[in-house]
Amino acid sequence: MQKSQNEEYDSSWDLEESSEGNLPQNADTFEKKFAEWEKRDWFKWLNDNLTFPFQVKRMEDDYDAYFTDIAKYEPFRLGHIIKVLSIENEDSLYGIIVKVREKRRIVYIPLCDVEVTSKEDENYWPVREYIVWFANR
Repeated sequence: MQKSQNEEYDSSWDLEESSEGNLPQNADTFEKKFAEWEKRDWFKWLNDNLTFPFQVKRMEDDYDAYFTDIAKYEPFRLGHIIKVLSIENEDSLYGIIVKVREKRRIVYIPLCDVEVTSKEDENYWPVREYIVWFANR
């Protein structure tokens, strides 16, 4: 699906530490953005705002914490660059599930486990917003 809107990313919701330490400088802005995200139909919104396919890096994988040596050789593991082909469904535990391909293999993984690595990629901010919302829900 083609991206329906071409808007600039609003970085005001990003939490930045204050000069005093750990209190965010812009917590009010984040609270407002988070309230907006809570109302969002993420499945529909992501389908409307992402352009497929796109490349991501696997940043999370529950199993790789135990099998780090395997991760280098097995597909779809931590640090691997993979291609997101589509959004498949939504799971109550894992959130949005995406269909991904690495070489000739295809599997389904949580979108919150990946990251679009280039900020210039038009899919970077929609995926980033979802990941931040999912981590803080």
